[in-house]
Amino acid sequence: MKLSLQIATRFLRSTLVQTIIIILGIGIGVSVQIFIGSLITGLQKSLIETTIGNSSQITISTEADSGLIADYKPLLTQVASDDSRIEFVGPALDNAAFLSFDGKSQSLLVRGFEQGSADHIYNLSDYITEGSFPAAENEVLLGKTLQEKYGFKVGDHFELIAPDKSTSTCVISGFFDLKVAAVNNSWCVTSLSNAQSIFGTGDKISSIEMQLYDDQVFAADEVMANITTALKNDSLHLTNWKIQNESLLSGLQGQSISSLMIQVFVMISVVLGIASILAITVMQKSRQIGILKAMGIKNGKASLIFLFEGVILGVFGAIVGIALGLGLAFAFSTFALNADGTPVVALYIDQNFIALSGCIAVLACMVASLIPARRSSKLNPIDIIRNN
Repeated sequence: MKLSLQIATRFLRSTLVQTIIIILGIGIGVSVQIFIGSLITGLQKSLIETTIGNSSQITISTEADSGLIADYKPLLTQVASDDSRIEFVGPALDNAAFLSFDGKSQSLLVRGFEQGSADHIYNLSDYITEGSFPAAENEVLLGKTLQEKYGFKVGDHFELIAPDKSTSTCVISGFFDLKVAAVNNSWCVTSLSNAQSIFGTGDKISSIEMQLYDDQVFAADEVMANITTALKNDSLHLTNWKIQNESLLSGLQGQSISSLMIQVFVMISVVLGIASILAITVMQKSRQIGILKAMGIKNGKASLIFLFEGVILGVFGAIVGIALGLGLAFAFSTFALNADGTPVVALYIDQNFIALSGCIAVLACMVASLIPARRSSKLNPIDIIRNN
């Protein structure tokens, strides 16, 4: 085995330019695989973060006529302990109302949260552009669009008209910008207790919202099934982000399949290229192989020469490919920027994926070397020496 490795190394050195070209070819294939994989994964994570990262991923509501869930606190405790993949559970009270200010009015969706829910699920504190989360009675947060539309400032008052025609005077504690125009123009965020007071619901809520750990987002349907089984309450209705975003889910699956197909065809092209080049190498080195066989080297050791060549090319190609892939990712993140200086797509660099790509490259090179290795084992030294 040591002899075969030494001969393989000498063969590669004797055609150094060809060896470098092969290594670069493998490296480019690996770099494309790493870059495409990181790009698609980053795009998917960005889409998920934008659409469902700051929202409830599993929601419990009620089918009761009132639309309200009473005695909800034991439910919160039970749900939180039903599945370890749940990161946070919080109550919410949503209701429609009308904003009335300076002779103008418009509909609002009043959302009552505990501050913990607002921060854990919606990261609301990160999106507050001015002021703070409502702390006192009748304080509310409004969207940036409403601020610009009505010229509001922190501390201003407006009238909030509930569905039962009751009116409450609200004080603006701050403004938020959730980067969604419809939300900025329609949400009115307040504390849960204040929402319950405005709408006279008592200690009741309209929904229980949940967020899963980042690596468990796609298991939302499984978690929901577990919760449904554990609750055994037909009056409660559960939904998850997969049901609500079927088109997004379909798009993500399409991206994953496209990415996989590109990576597979890139590696197939690399394998075919290596196999053809090593096959030519067998012909180029046939005289040397014939002499070695005449000196007593076995067919198995002759085959090992080309297997070792494949492994050596694969290892160096994987190293070059990983370096090129990371360099390409860095260049993309540095130069492909939005107007605000953020990357167009935040690439997701996964060490496990990079290591897997390198291992696949080495394995592919070994597979590619099997054909020339088999061919070399069939060479007859007498015929080779006679013909040369």
